[in-house]
Amino acid sequence: MNLLLPLAMAVALLVDRLFGEPPAWAHPVVGMGRYLGLFKLTKLPPALGFMAGALAWLVGAALVAFIALWLEGWVLILLKPWSSALGFVGTAVLTGLLLKPLLAWRMLADEAMAVDAALNESLQAGRARLSRLVSRDTAALTETEVREAAIETLAENLNDSVIAPLFWFAIAGLPGAAIYRFANTADAMWGYRDEREWCGKWAARADDLLSWLPARLTALMLLPPSLPALAREARRTPSPNSGWPMAAMALRLGLRLGKPGVYTLHADGRSAAPDDLHAARAVAWHALVAGSALIALLAWTLRS
Repeated sequence: MNLLLPLAMAVALLVDRLFGEPPAWAHPVVGMGRYLGLFKLTKLPPALGFMAGALAWLVGAALVAFIALWLEGWVLILLKPWSSALGFVGTAVLTGLLLKPLLAWRMLADEAMAVDAALNESLQAGRARLSRLVSRDTAALTETEVREAAIETLAENLNDSVIAPLFWFAIAGLPGAAIYRFANTADAMWGYRDEREWCGKWAARADDLLSWLPARLTALMLLPPSLPALAREARRTPSPNSGWPMAAMALRLGLRLGKPGVYTLHADGRSAAPDDLHAARAVAWHALVAGSALIALLAWTLRS
């Protein structure tokens, strides 16, 4: 059984690479978004807003964990009558299929490259395509800034959409990966920095906590040339986590990346060129392979 989780991870990554995302009606992250969308965040006194947001988050996380545990249990029940070898392989395959919707490398890479393809048509097309990936206003971005933002998104979401779910799967099985994706989705939908901030404060802090180790692991897998420089650049972003993979990508490719008026990473780097999105995708893929292998080793070690 020590190899069950590593094999399930391999199945999930293979299915992701071959087939991409399941339809929306069968996608658990879509379901998480629908649950979170039931709550209309509003301006409340800090204590009341925090408690209301925390309660809604905890109920959602409990539901997600329960469903994941229930599905894991059914996999074991269905395959228990089979011989040990067939049961092991079947459990790994079914668990991998259940894990797959909780990670999304192919979609992430395809969306990043779609920005590059759109820029080849026109700057306006590139801005419009980028707006599907980022929350910032893209209307006034230059071609270079559009390309930089796409590279940043690729690096940041390498952690959020792939490495972190795999990490928590290694730690706590399917419920661990599911709770992480719920936390990350909640932060994306509730983590506002305006009058609604206290309603989403718990969600933002939960995501910060669960992403802390995976974000730094992702940064290390991107192989930046200098760890002191990585730590220095990562601290330039407002987020305690997203700056790590973005700074690692900037240093690895020698690029200057940033969000106008908010932060600049590797200010001495060069501007992003047309080929740099392809280079960033290749670097991210190699980091994914290395990170997955390391996490698989972690899963095997924890259950030895």
